[in-house]
Amino acid sequence: MTLPFVHSTVIHMLADAAAKNPTGEALVCGEERLTYQAYRDAVGAFAQELDGLSGQRVALLLPNSIDLVIATLAVQAAGAIVVPLNPLYTAHELEPILTDAEPAMLLHGPDFSDVALPVAAAVGVKRTLAIGPRARRLGEGRAPLPPSPDPDSLSTLQYTGGTTGRSKGVELTHRAVSINVSQREGLLPTRTDCERVLAITPLFHVYATSMCLYLALYCRGTLVVLPRYHPQLVLDAITAERITLFSGSPTIFNGLLNFAGFKGADFSSLRVCYSGASALSAELLRRWEAETGAPVCEGYGQTESGPVLAFNPLNGVRRPGSVGIPVPGTGLRIVDVETGTHVLAPGEQGEICASSPALMRGYRNMPEQTAETLRSGWLHTGDIGWLDEAGYLTICDRKKDMVVVSGFNVYPREVEDALFLHLAVAEAAVIGVPHPHKGEALRAYIVLRDGASLAERDLADHLAQLLAPYKSPSEFKVLPALPKTVVGKIDKRALRELDVG
Repeated sequence: MTLPFVHSTVIHMLADAAAKNPTGEALVCGEERLTYQAYRDAVGAFAQELDGLSGQRVALLLPNSIDLVIATLAVQAAGAIVVPLNPLYTAHELEPILTDAEPAMLLHGPDFSDVALPVAAAVGVKRTLAIGPRARRLGEGRAPLPPSPDPDSLSTLQYTGGTTGRSKGVELTHRAVSINVSQREGLLPTRTDCERVLAITPLFHVYATSMCLYLALYCRGTLVVLPRYHPQLVLDAITAERITLFSGSPTIFNGLLNFAGFKGADFSSLRVCYSGASALSAELLRRWEAETGAPVCEGYGQTESGPVLAFNPLNGVRRPGSVGIPVPGTGLRIVDVETGTHVLAPGEQGEICASSPALMRGYRNMPEQTAETLRSGWLHTGDIGWLDEAGYLTICDRKKDMVVVSGFNVYPREVEDALFLHLAVAEAAVIGVPHPHKGEALRAYIVLRDGASLAERDLADHLAQLLAPYKSPSEFKVLPALPKTVVGKIDKRALRELDVG
């Protein structure tokens, strides 16, 4: 498959879009609207203020807004390295990241000053600037873009994790980021000058940056930014802004489907939806497509891979339960879990490995982890999956989430999928817990559909028809809701810390 046109950097994308479609609507957030010419000029003006920071890191602690979009591109245009941070992080969470990143400057929302400023002072960040309402706004400046950055220089330092262990700083070059946008385009082609893209997930996260911000730039479409997530706000935006492309996650799709106002929404403009962040059940995909009429293309990737590795193609075979085929220029293979050296045959489960020109340069200040993850040009993802004869990838679980029950390897994802098939189950999460005889046992956390009731025996009988006995959880816990990370993934660390009696 031929790779679509590749810009040298995303700053080249912005310059090209402003030159070819200067009056086109580029950014929308609430009452704010910017054309591509104003977008480019605002990025140029702020990049000019960041002159002298080339090669240094600039941290962003900002909520979804036009300010965040402009700041992200201005940092990159200035030749600096953008470090996107979760604005909901506490000082305890921010301090190790800022210590590792050593940013020359921190841009923060005024609402986060009480957390940001003491931490910045403690770790030695010399420059800070409040951006947003009641502070400095970035959409009004006017200046040309500076000379474009070196494509092989670092563009982004993206910190991963937050659910397990220490966050790792993933180093991505301008070239890798731009190539990955074109790789995604190869399987999910967009239409020039007419797409309207809704960004509802946090733009500090690599998924929204890639599948919303950069995607809109590539096709010279309109990026509609939702400042905060609420199902009604999402449905209103889809209708009012005539959204054509919608990126979500299983948690978001499920939440919208079960929201009271869903039936009254107008989805006639919606052309295609993308799903990422975690696995999408076949039943959830079927329900969404039946209700909205818009196909869902499920994909897979990691921060370390730029991030997109695979997608179900828009113009090709989409296989429910699969995350699709590799994007152009990407190789996928499955290796044994124990050594990571033996390549497995189609149908065999093992660790997913990827080769791509979009892979990270490495982890900042972590040479041993970099060497363990990048081996002979292949990224060892830590995810478990299998490839079929046609090259479609199915994800089973995280390698580190594997639970050993009485000597048998069990992947919680398989049990979760089986639980989700029960009509009373809205959400499910399975973890491993210590067991005096089995070594580990499975504990399942369940959220029931509205109005449903369920006995533990019913779930056990349901699973007995689908799974081997050793894969059945020893405990079932019903919760009103499952804890989620800020990007909508079920937070299994929080589940492990729950005191459920």
